[in-house]
Amino acid sequence: MELNDLNIVITGAAQGIGEATARLCARRGANVYLVDLKAESGEAVAASIRADGGKACFMQADVSNEDVVRALMAAIGNAAGRIDGLVCAAGILKGAFQQPEELETAVFDQVIQINLRGSFLCTKYATPLIADRSGGVMVLIASGAGVSGPSSSLAYGSSKGGVNGLGMTLAGHLAPRGVRVNVVCPGQIVTEMKLGVVIADAERSGRSTEEMLTEARATMGSPDGVARILAFLLSPEADYLRGTLFTR
Repeated sequence: MELNDLNIVITGAAQGIGEATARLCARRGANVYLVDLKAESGEAVAASIRADGGKACFMQADVSNEDVVRALMAAIGNAAGRIDGLVCAAGILKGAFQQPEELETAVFDQVIQINLRGSFLCTKYATPLIADRSGGVMVLIASGAGVSGPSSSLAYGSSKGGVNGLGMTLAGHLAPRGVRVNVVCPGQIVTEMKLGVVIADAERSGRSTEEMLTEARATMGSPDGVARILAFLLSPEADYLRGTLFTR
């Protein structure tokens, strides 16, 4: 499952699943382009990868901003010439445990903008750099939330259901152009975002925050496990896989 000299773009790469995937892809020989809004964290991850002998470049971007994404992909195209793999992992979760009348429309819109619109914009402007070459791959990160079950957040569940639909539709559009599209739905994974939901749950239920965090860390999966699946999907060995995949 080597990724030698493949140009891999990963959004949301400053932490969590995106970071773990960037580190693993670099270890397997890829040229990794890390994309995130968090410049300090993203630069630190890229520097750490380079210190370990990997090839990594950080590029700050707000994936919900079309002009920014257009310029981002143009810059990657100028630097690399092509994109072999794209992972859309940037996402936020807000409005956990809020009833419909409690959830501000602006919050709903923000989650949709980043999670769903951001995935669309990245695939839109990456397509000319990844299409028309056999073996290109796009992987969109959805969730069990909104796909196979509910979510703590109406906004998050709606956005991830949309990401799954986007991925399935893209797969049909891009298959004739030599691009494979998969959607990955992580389950209960220890990330900063998920731990934030655990904290919110503790506050609303009156339980000990520390106890609930300890329990979550002991029972949830690691971002590294999801990263192994994503790195496999980005490799030529996954050429026969289609559709949506679920992880623990």
